[in-house]
Order: sequence, then C-alpha cells, then structure tokens
Amino acid sequence: MNKQNLEILGLSESATREEIKASYESLRAKYLEERFMDGDAGNNAAKMLTKIEVAYNELINELSETASEFDADSAYLKVEETIKNGNIDQAQRELDAFNERGAQWHYLQSVIFYRKNWMNESKKQLEIALQLEPENEKYKESYKKLNDKLNYDASRGGANAANQSVYQGQNIEGSPDDQMGGNFCASCIQCCYLNMCINCLCNGCCR
Repeated sequence: MNKQNLEILGLSESATREEIKASYESLRAKYLEERFMDGDAGNNAAKMLTKIEVAYNELINELSETASEFDADSAYLKVEETIKNGNIDQAQRELDAFNERGAQWHYLQSVIFYRKNWMNESKKQLEIALQLEPENEKYKESYKKLNDKLNYDASRGGANAANQSVYQGQNIEGSPDDQMGGNFCASCIQCCYLNMCINCLCNGCCR
C-alpha cells in the first residue's frame, strides 16, 4: 500500500481495512473541530481533512483491487484443479463464468481445448495469452511444445495430422456425410452392388 497515505493516517504497512477506517474516522473528527480555530491552525486542519480523505479512499481502493486479484487467482486455481481431475466440461463451465478474460483465462481455455484434442483452437488461445503477456515463460514454453506437436503430427501425415485443426469427432479431409456415421448408406449400396455381381457370375457358371 502507498506509504505516504499510510503515514498520513498514522498506520503501518500491515494495516487492515478496519484499522484504516478507524484511523480515518478518528482523524476526521479531530480536524473537523480544529478547522474552526483561528490562524494557521484552522488552515492546517482544513488541509489535513482533504489529505486524510484522499489517503483513505486510495488505500481502500488498493485493498479492494488486491482482494479482487486474490479472488480471481483462487478461481483460476479451482479451474486448474478441475482440469487436473479430468472434469473438462465442468472446467469449461467454471471458465465461462469469468467476466474478465485476461491472459490466464485464455491460457486455461487453451489447456481445455488441448484436452479435447482441438489443437488449432488451443493454439489460437495460447497466441492471445501471449499477446496479453508476451514475457510469460509458461505461456511461451507451452506454445513451443504445442507447435512441436503440431509439426510432428503433420510430418507423420497420419490421423493426428488430419484431425488436429478441427473439433473432436470431425475429420478435415472428410465430407459432411462422413461425420457421425453419415456414410452408412453409401457403404450399403456398394455392398449390395457387389453381391448382385457375384450372383450374376454364379448364375452364368451354373448354366
């Protein structure tokens, strides 16, 4: 907290919200009486009223901001714990409840997407986190590892490379009918056609 403001209220750096309020009210009552005194004493009291008012408001605002940051950190830790426990859907619900979405929010969203195997979406969220906090070592290391994985999968040219940039359950090389068993009818037609050909051959041989 601001040392000058603490000195004005006669407090130490470990002062609590209650102590700040108590000191402010005590000093305010004192200077409210003294401001009616003659000469410099009255003028100084009036000036001190302004100073303690400013000091009090700034210190309370500092405490409120610190409390908000602490609450946000605790909430992020809860999301991380939920992810570690494997409850990805619950982690997503917890993350969606955030009103402010800073770098840490986008990092955790990237982790959730990674767990769902939505690699390109994960990469986009990491890039946003890095834009917001370009010097964050954890984000930079995660981004490097993700790019290494994407490059490795692409070099293999296998199923991982085909599926890495889309949502789970899709294949970027497939048509809409290929998703969720949509090509079942086409397979049946091919099967029936083959059976018909075999029957014709068998009938021809029997004659």
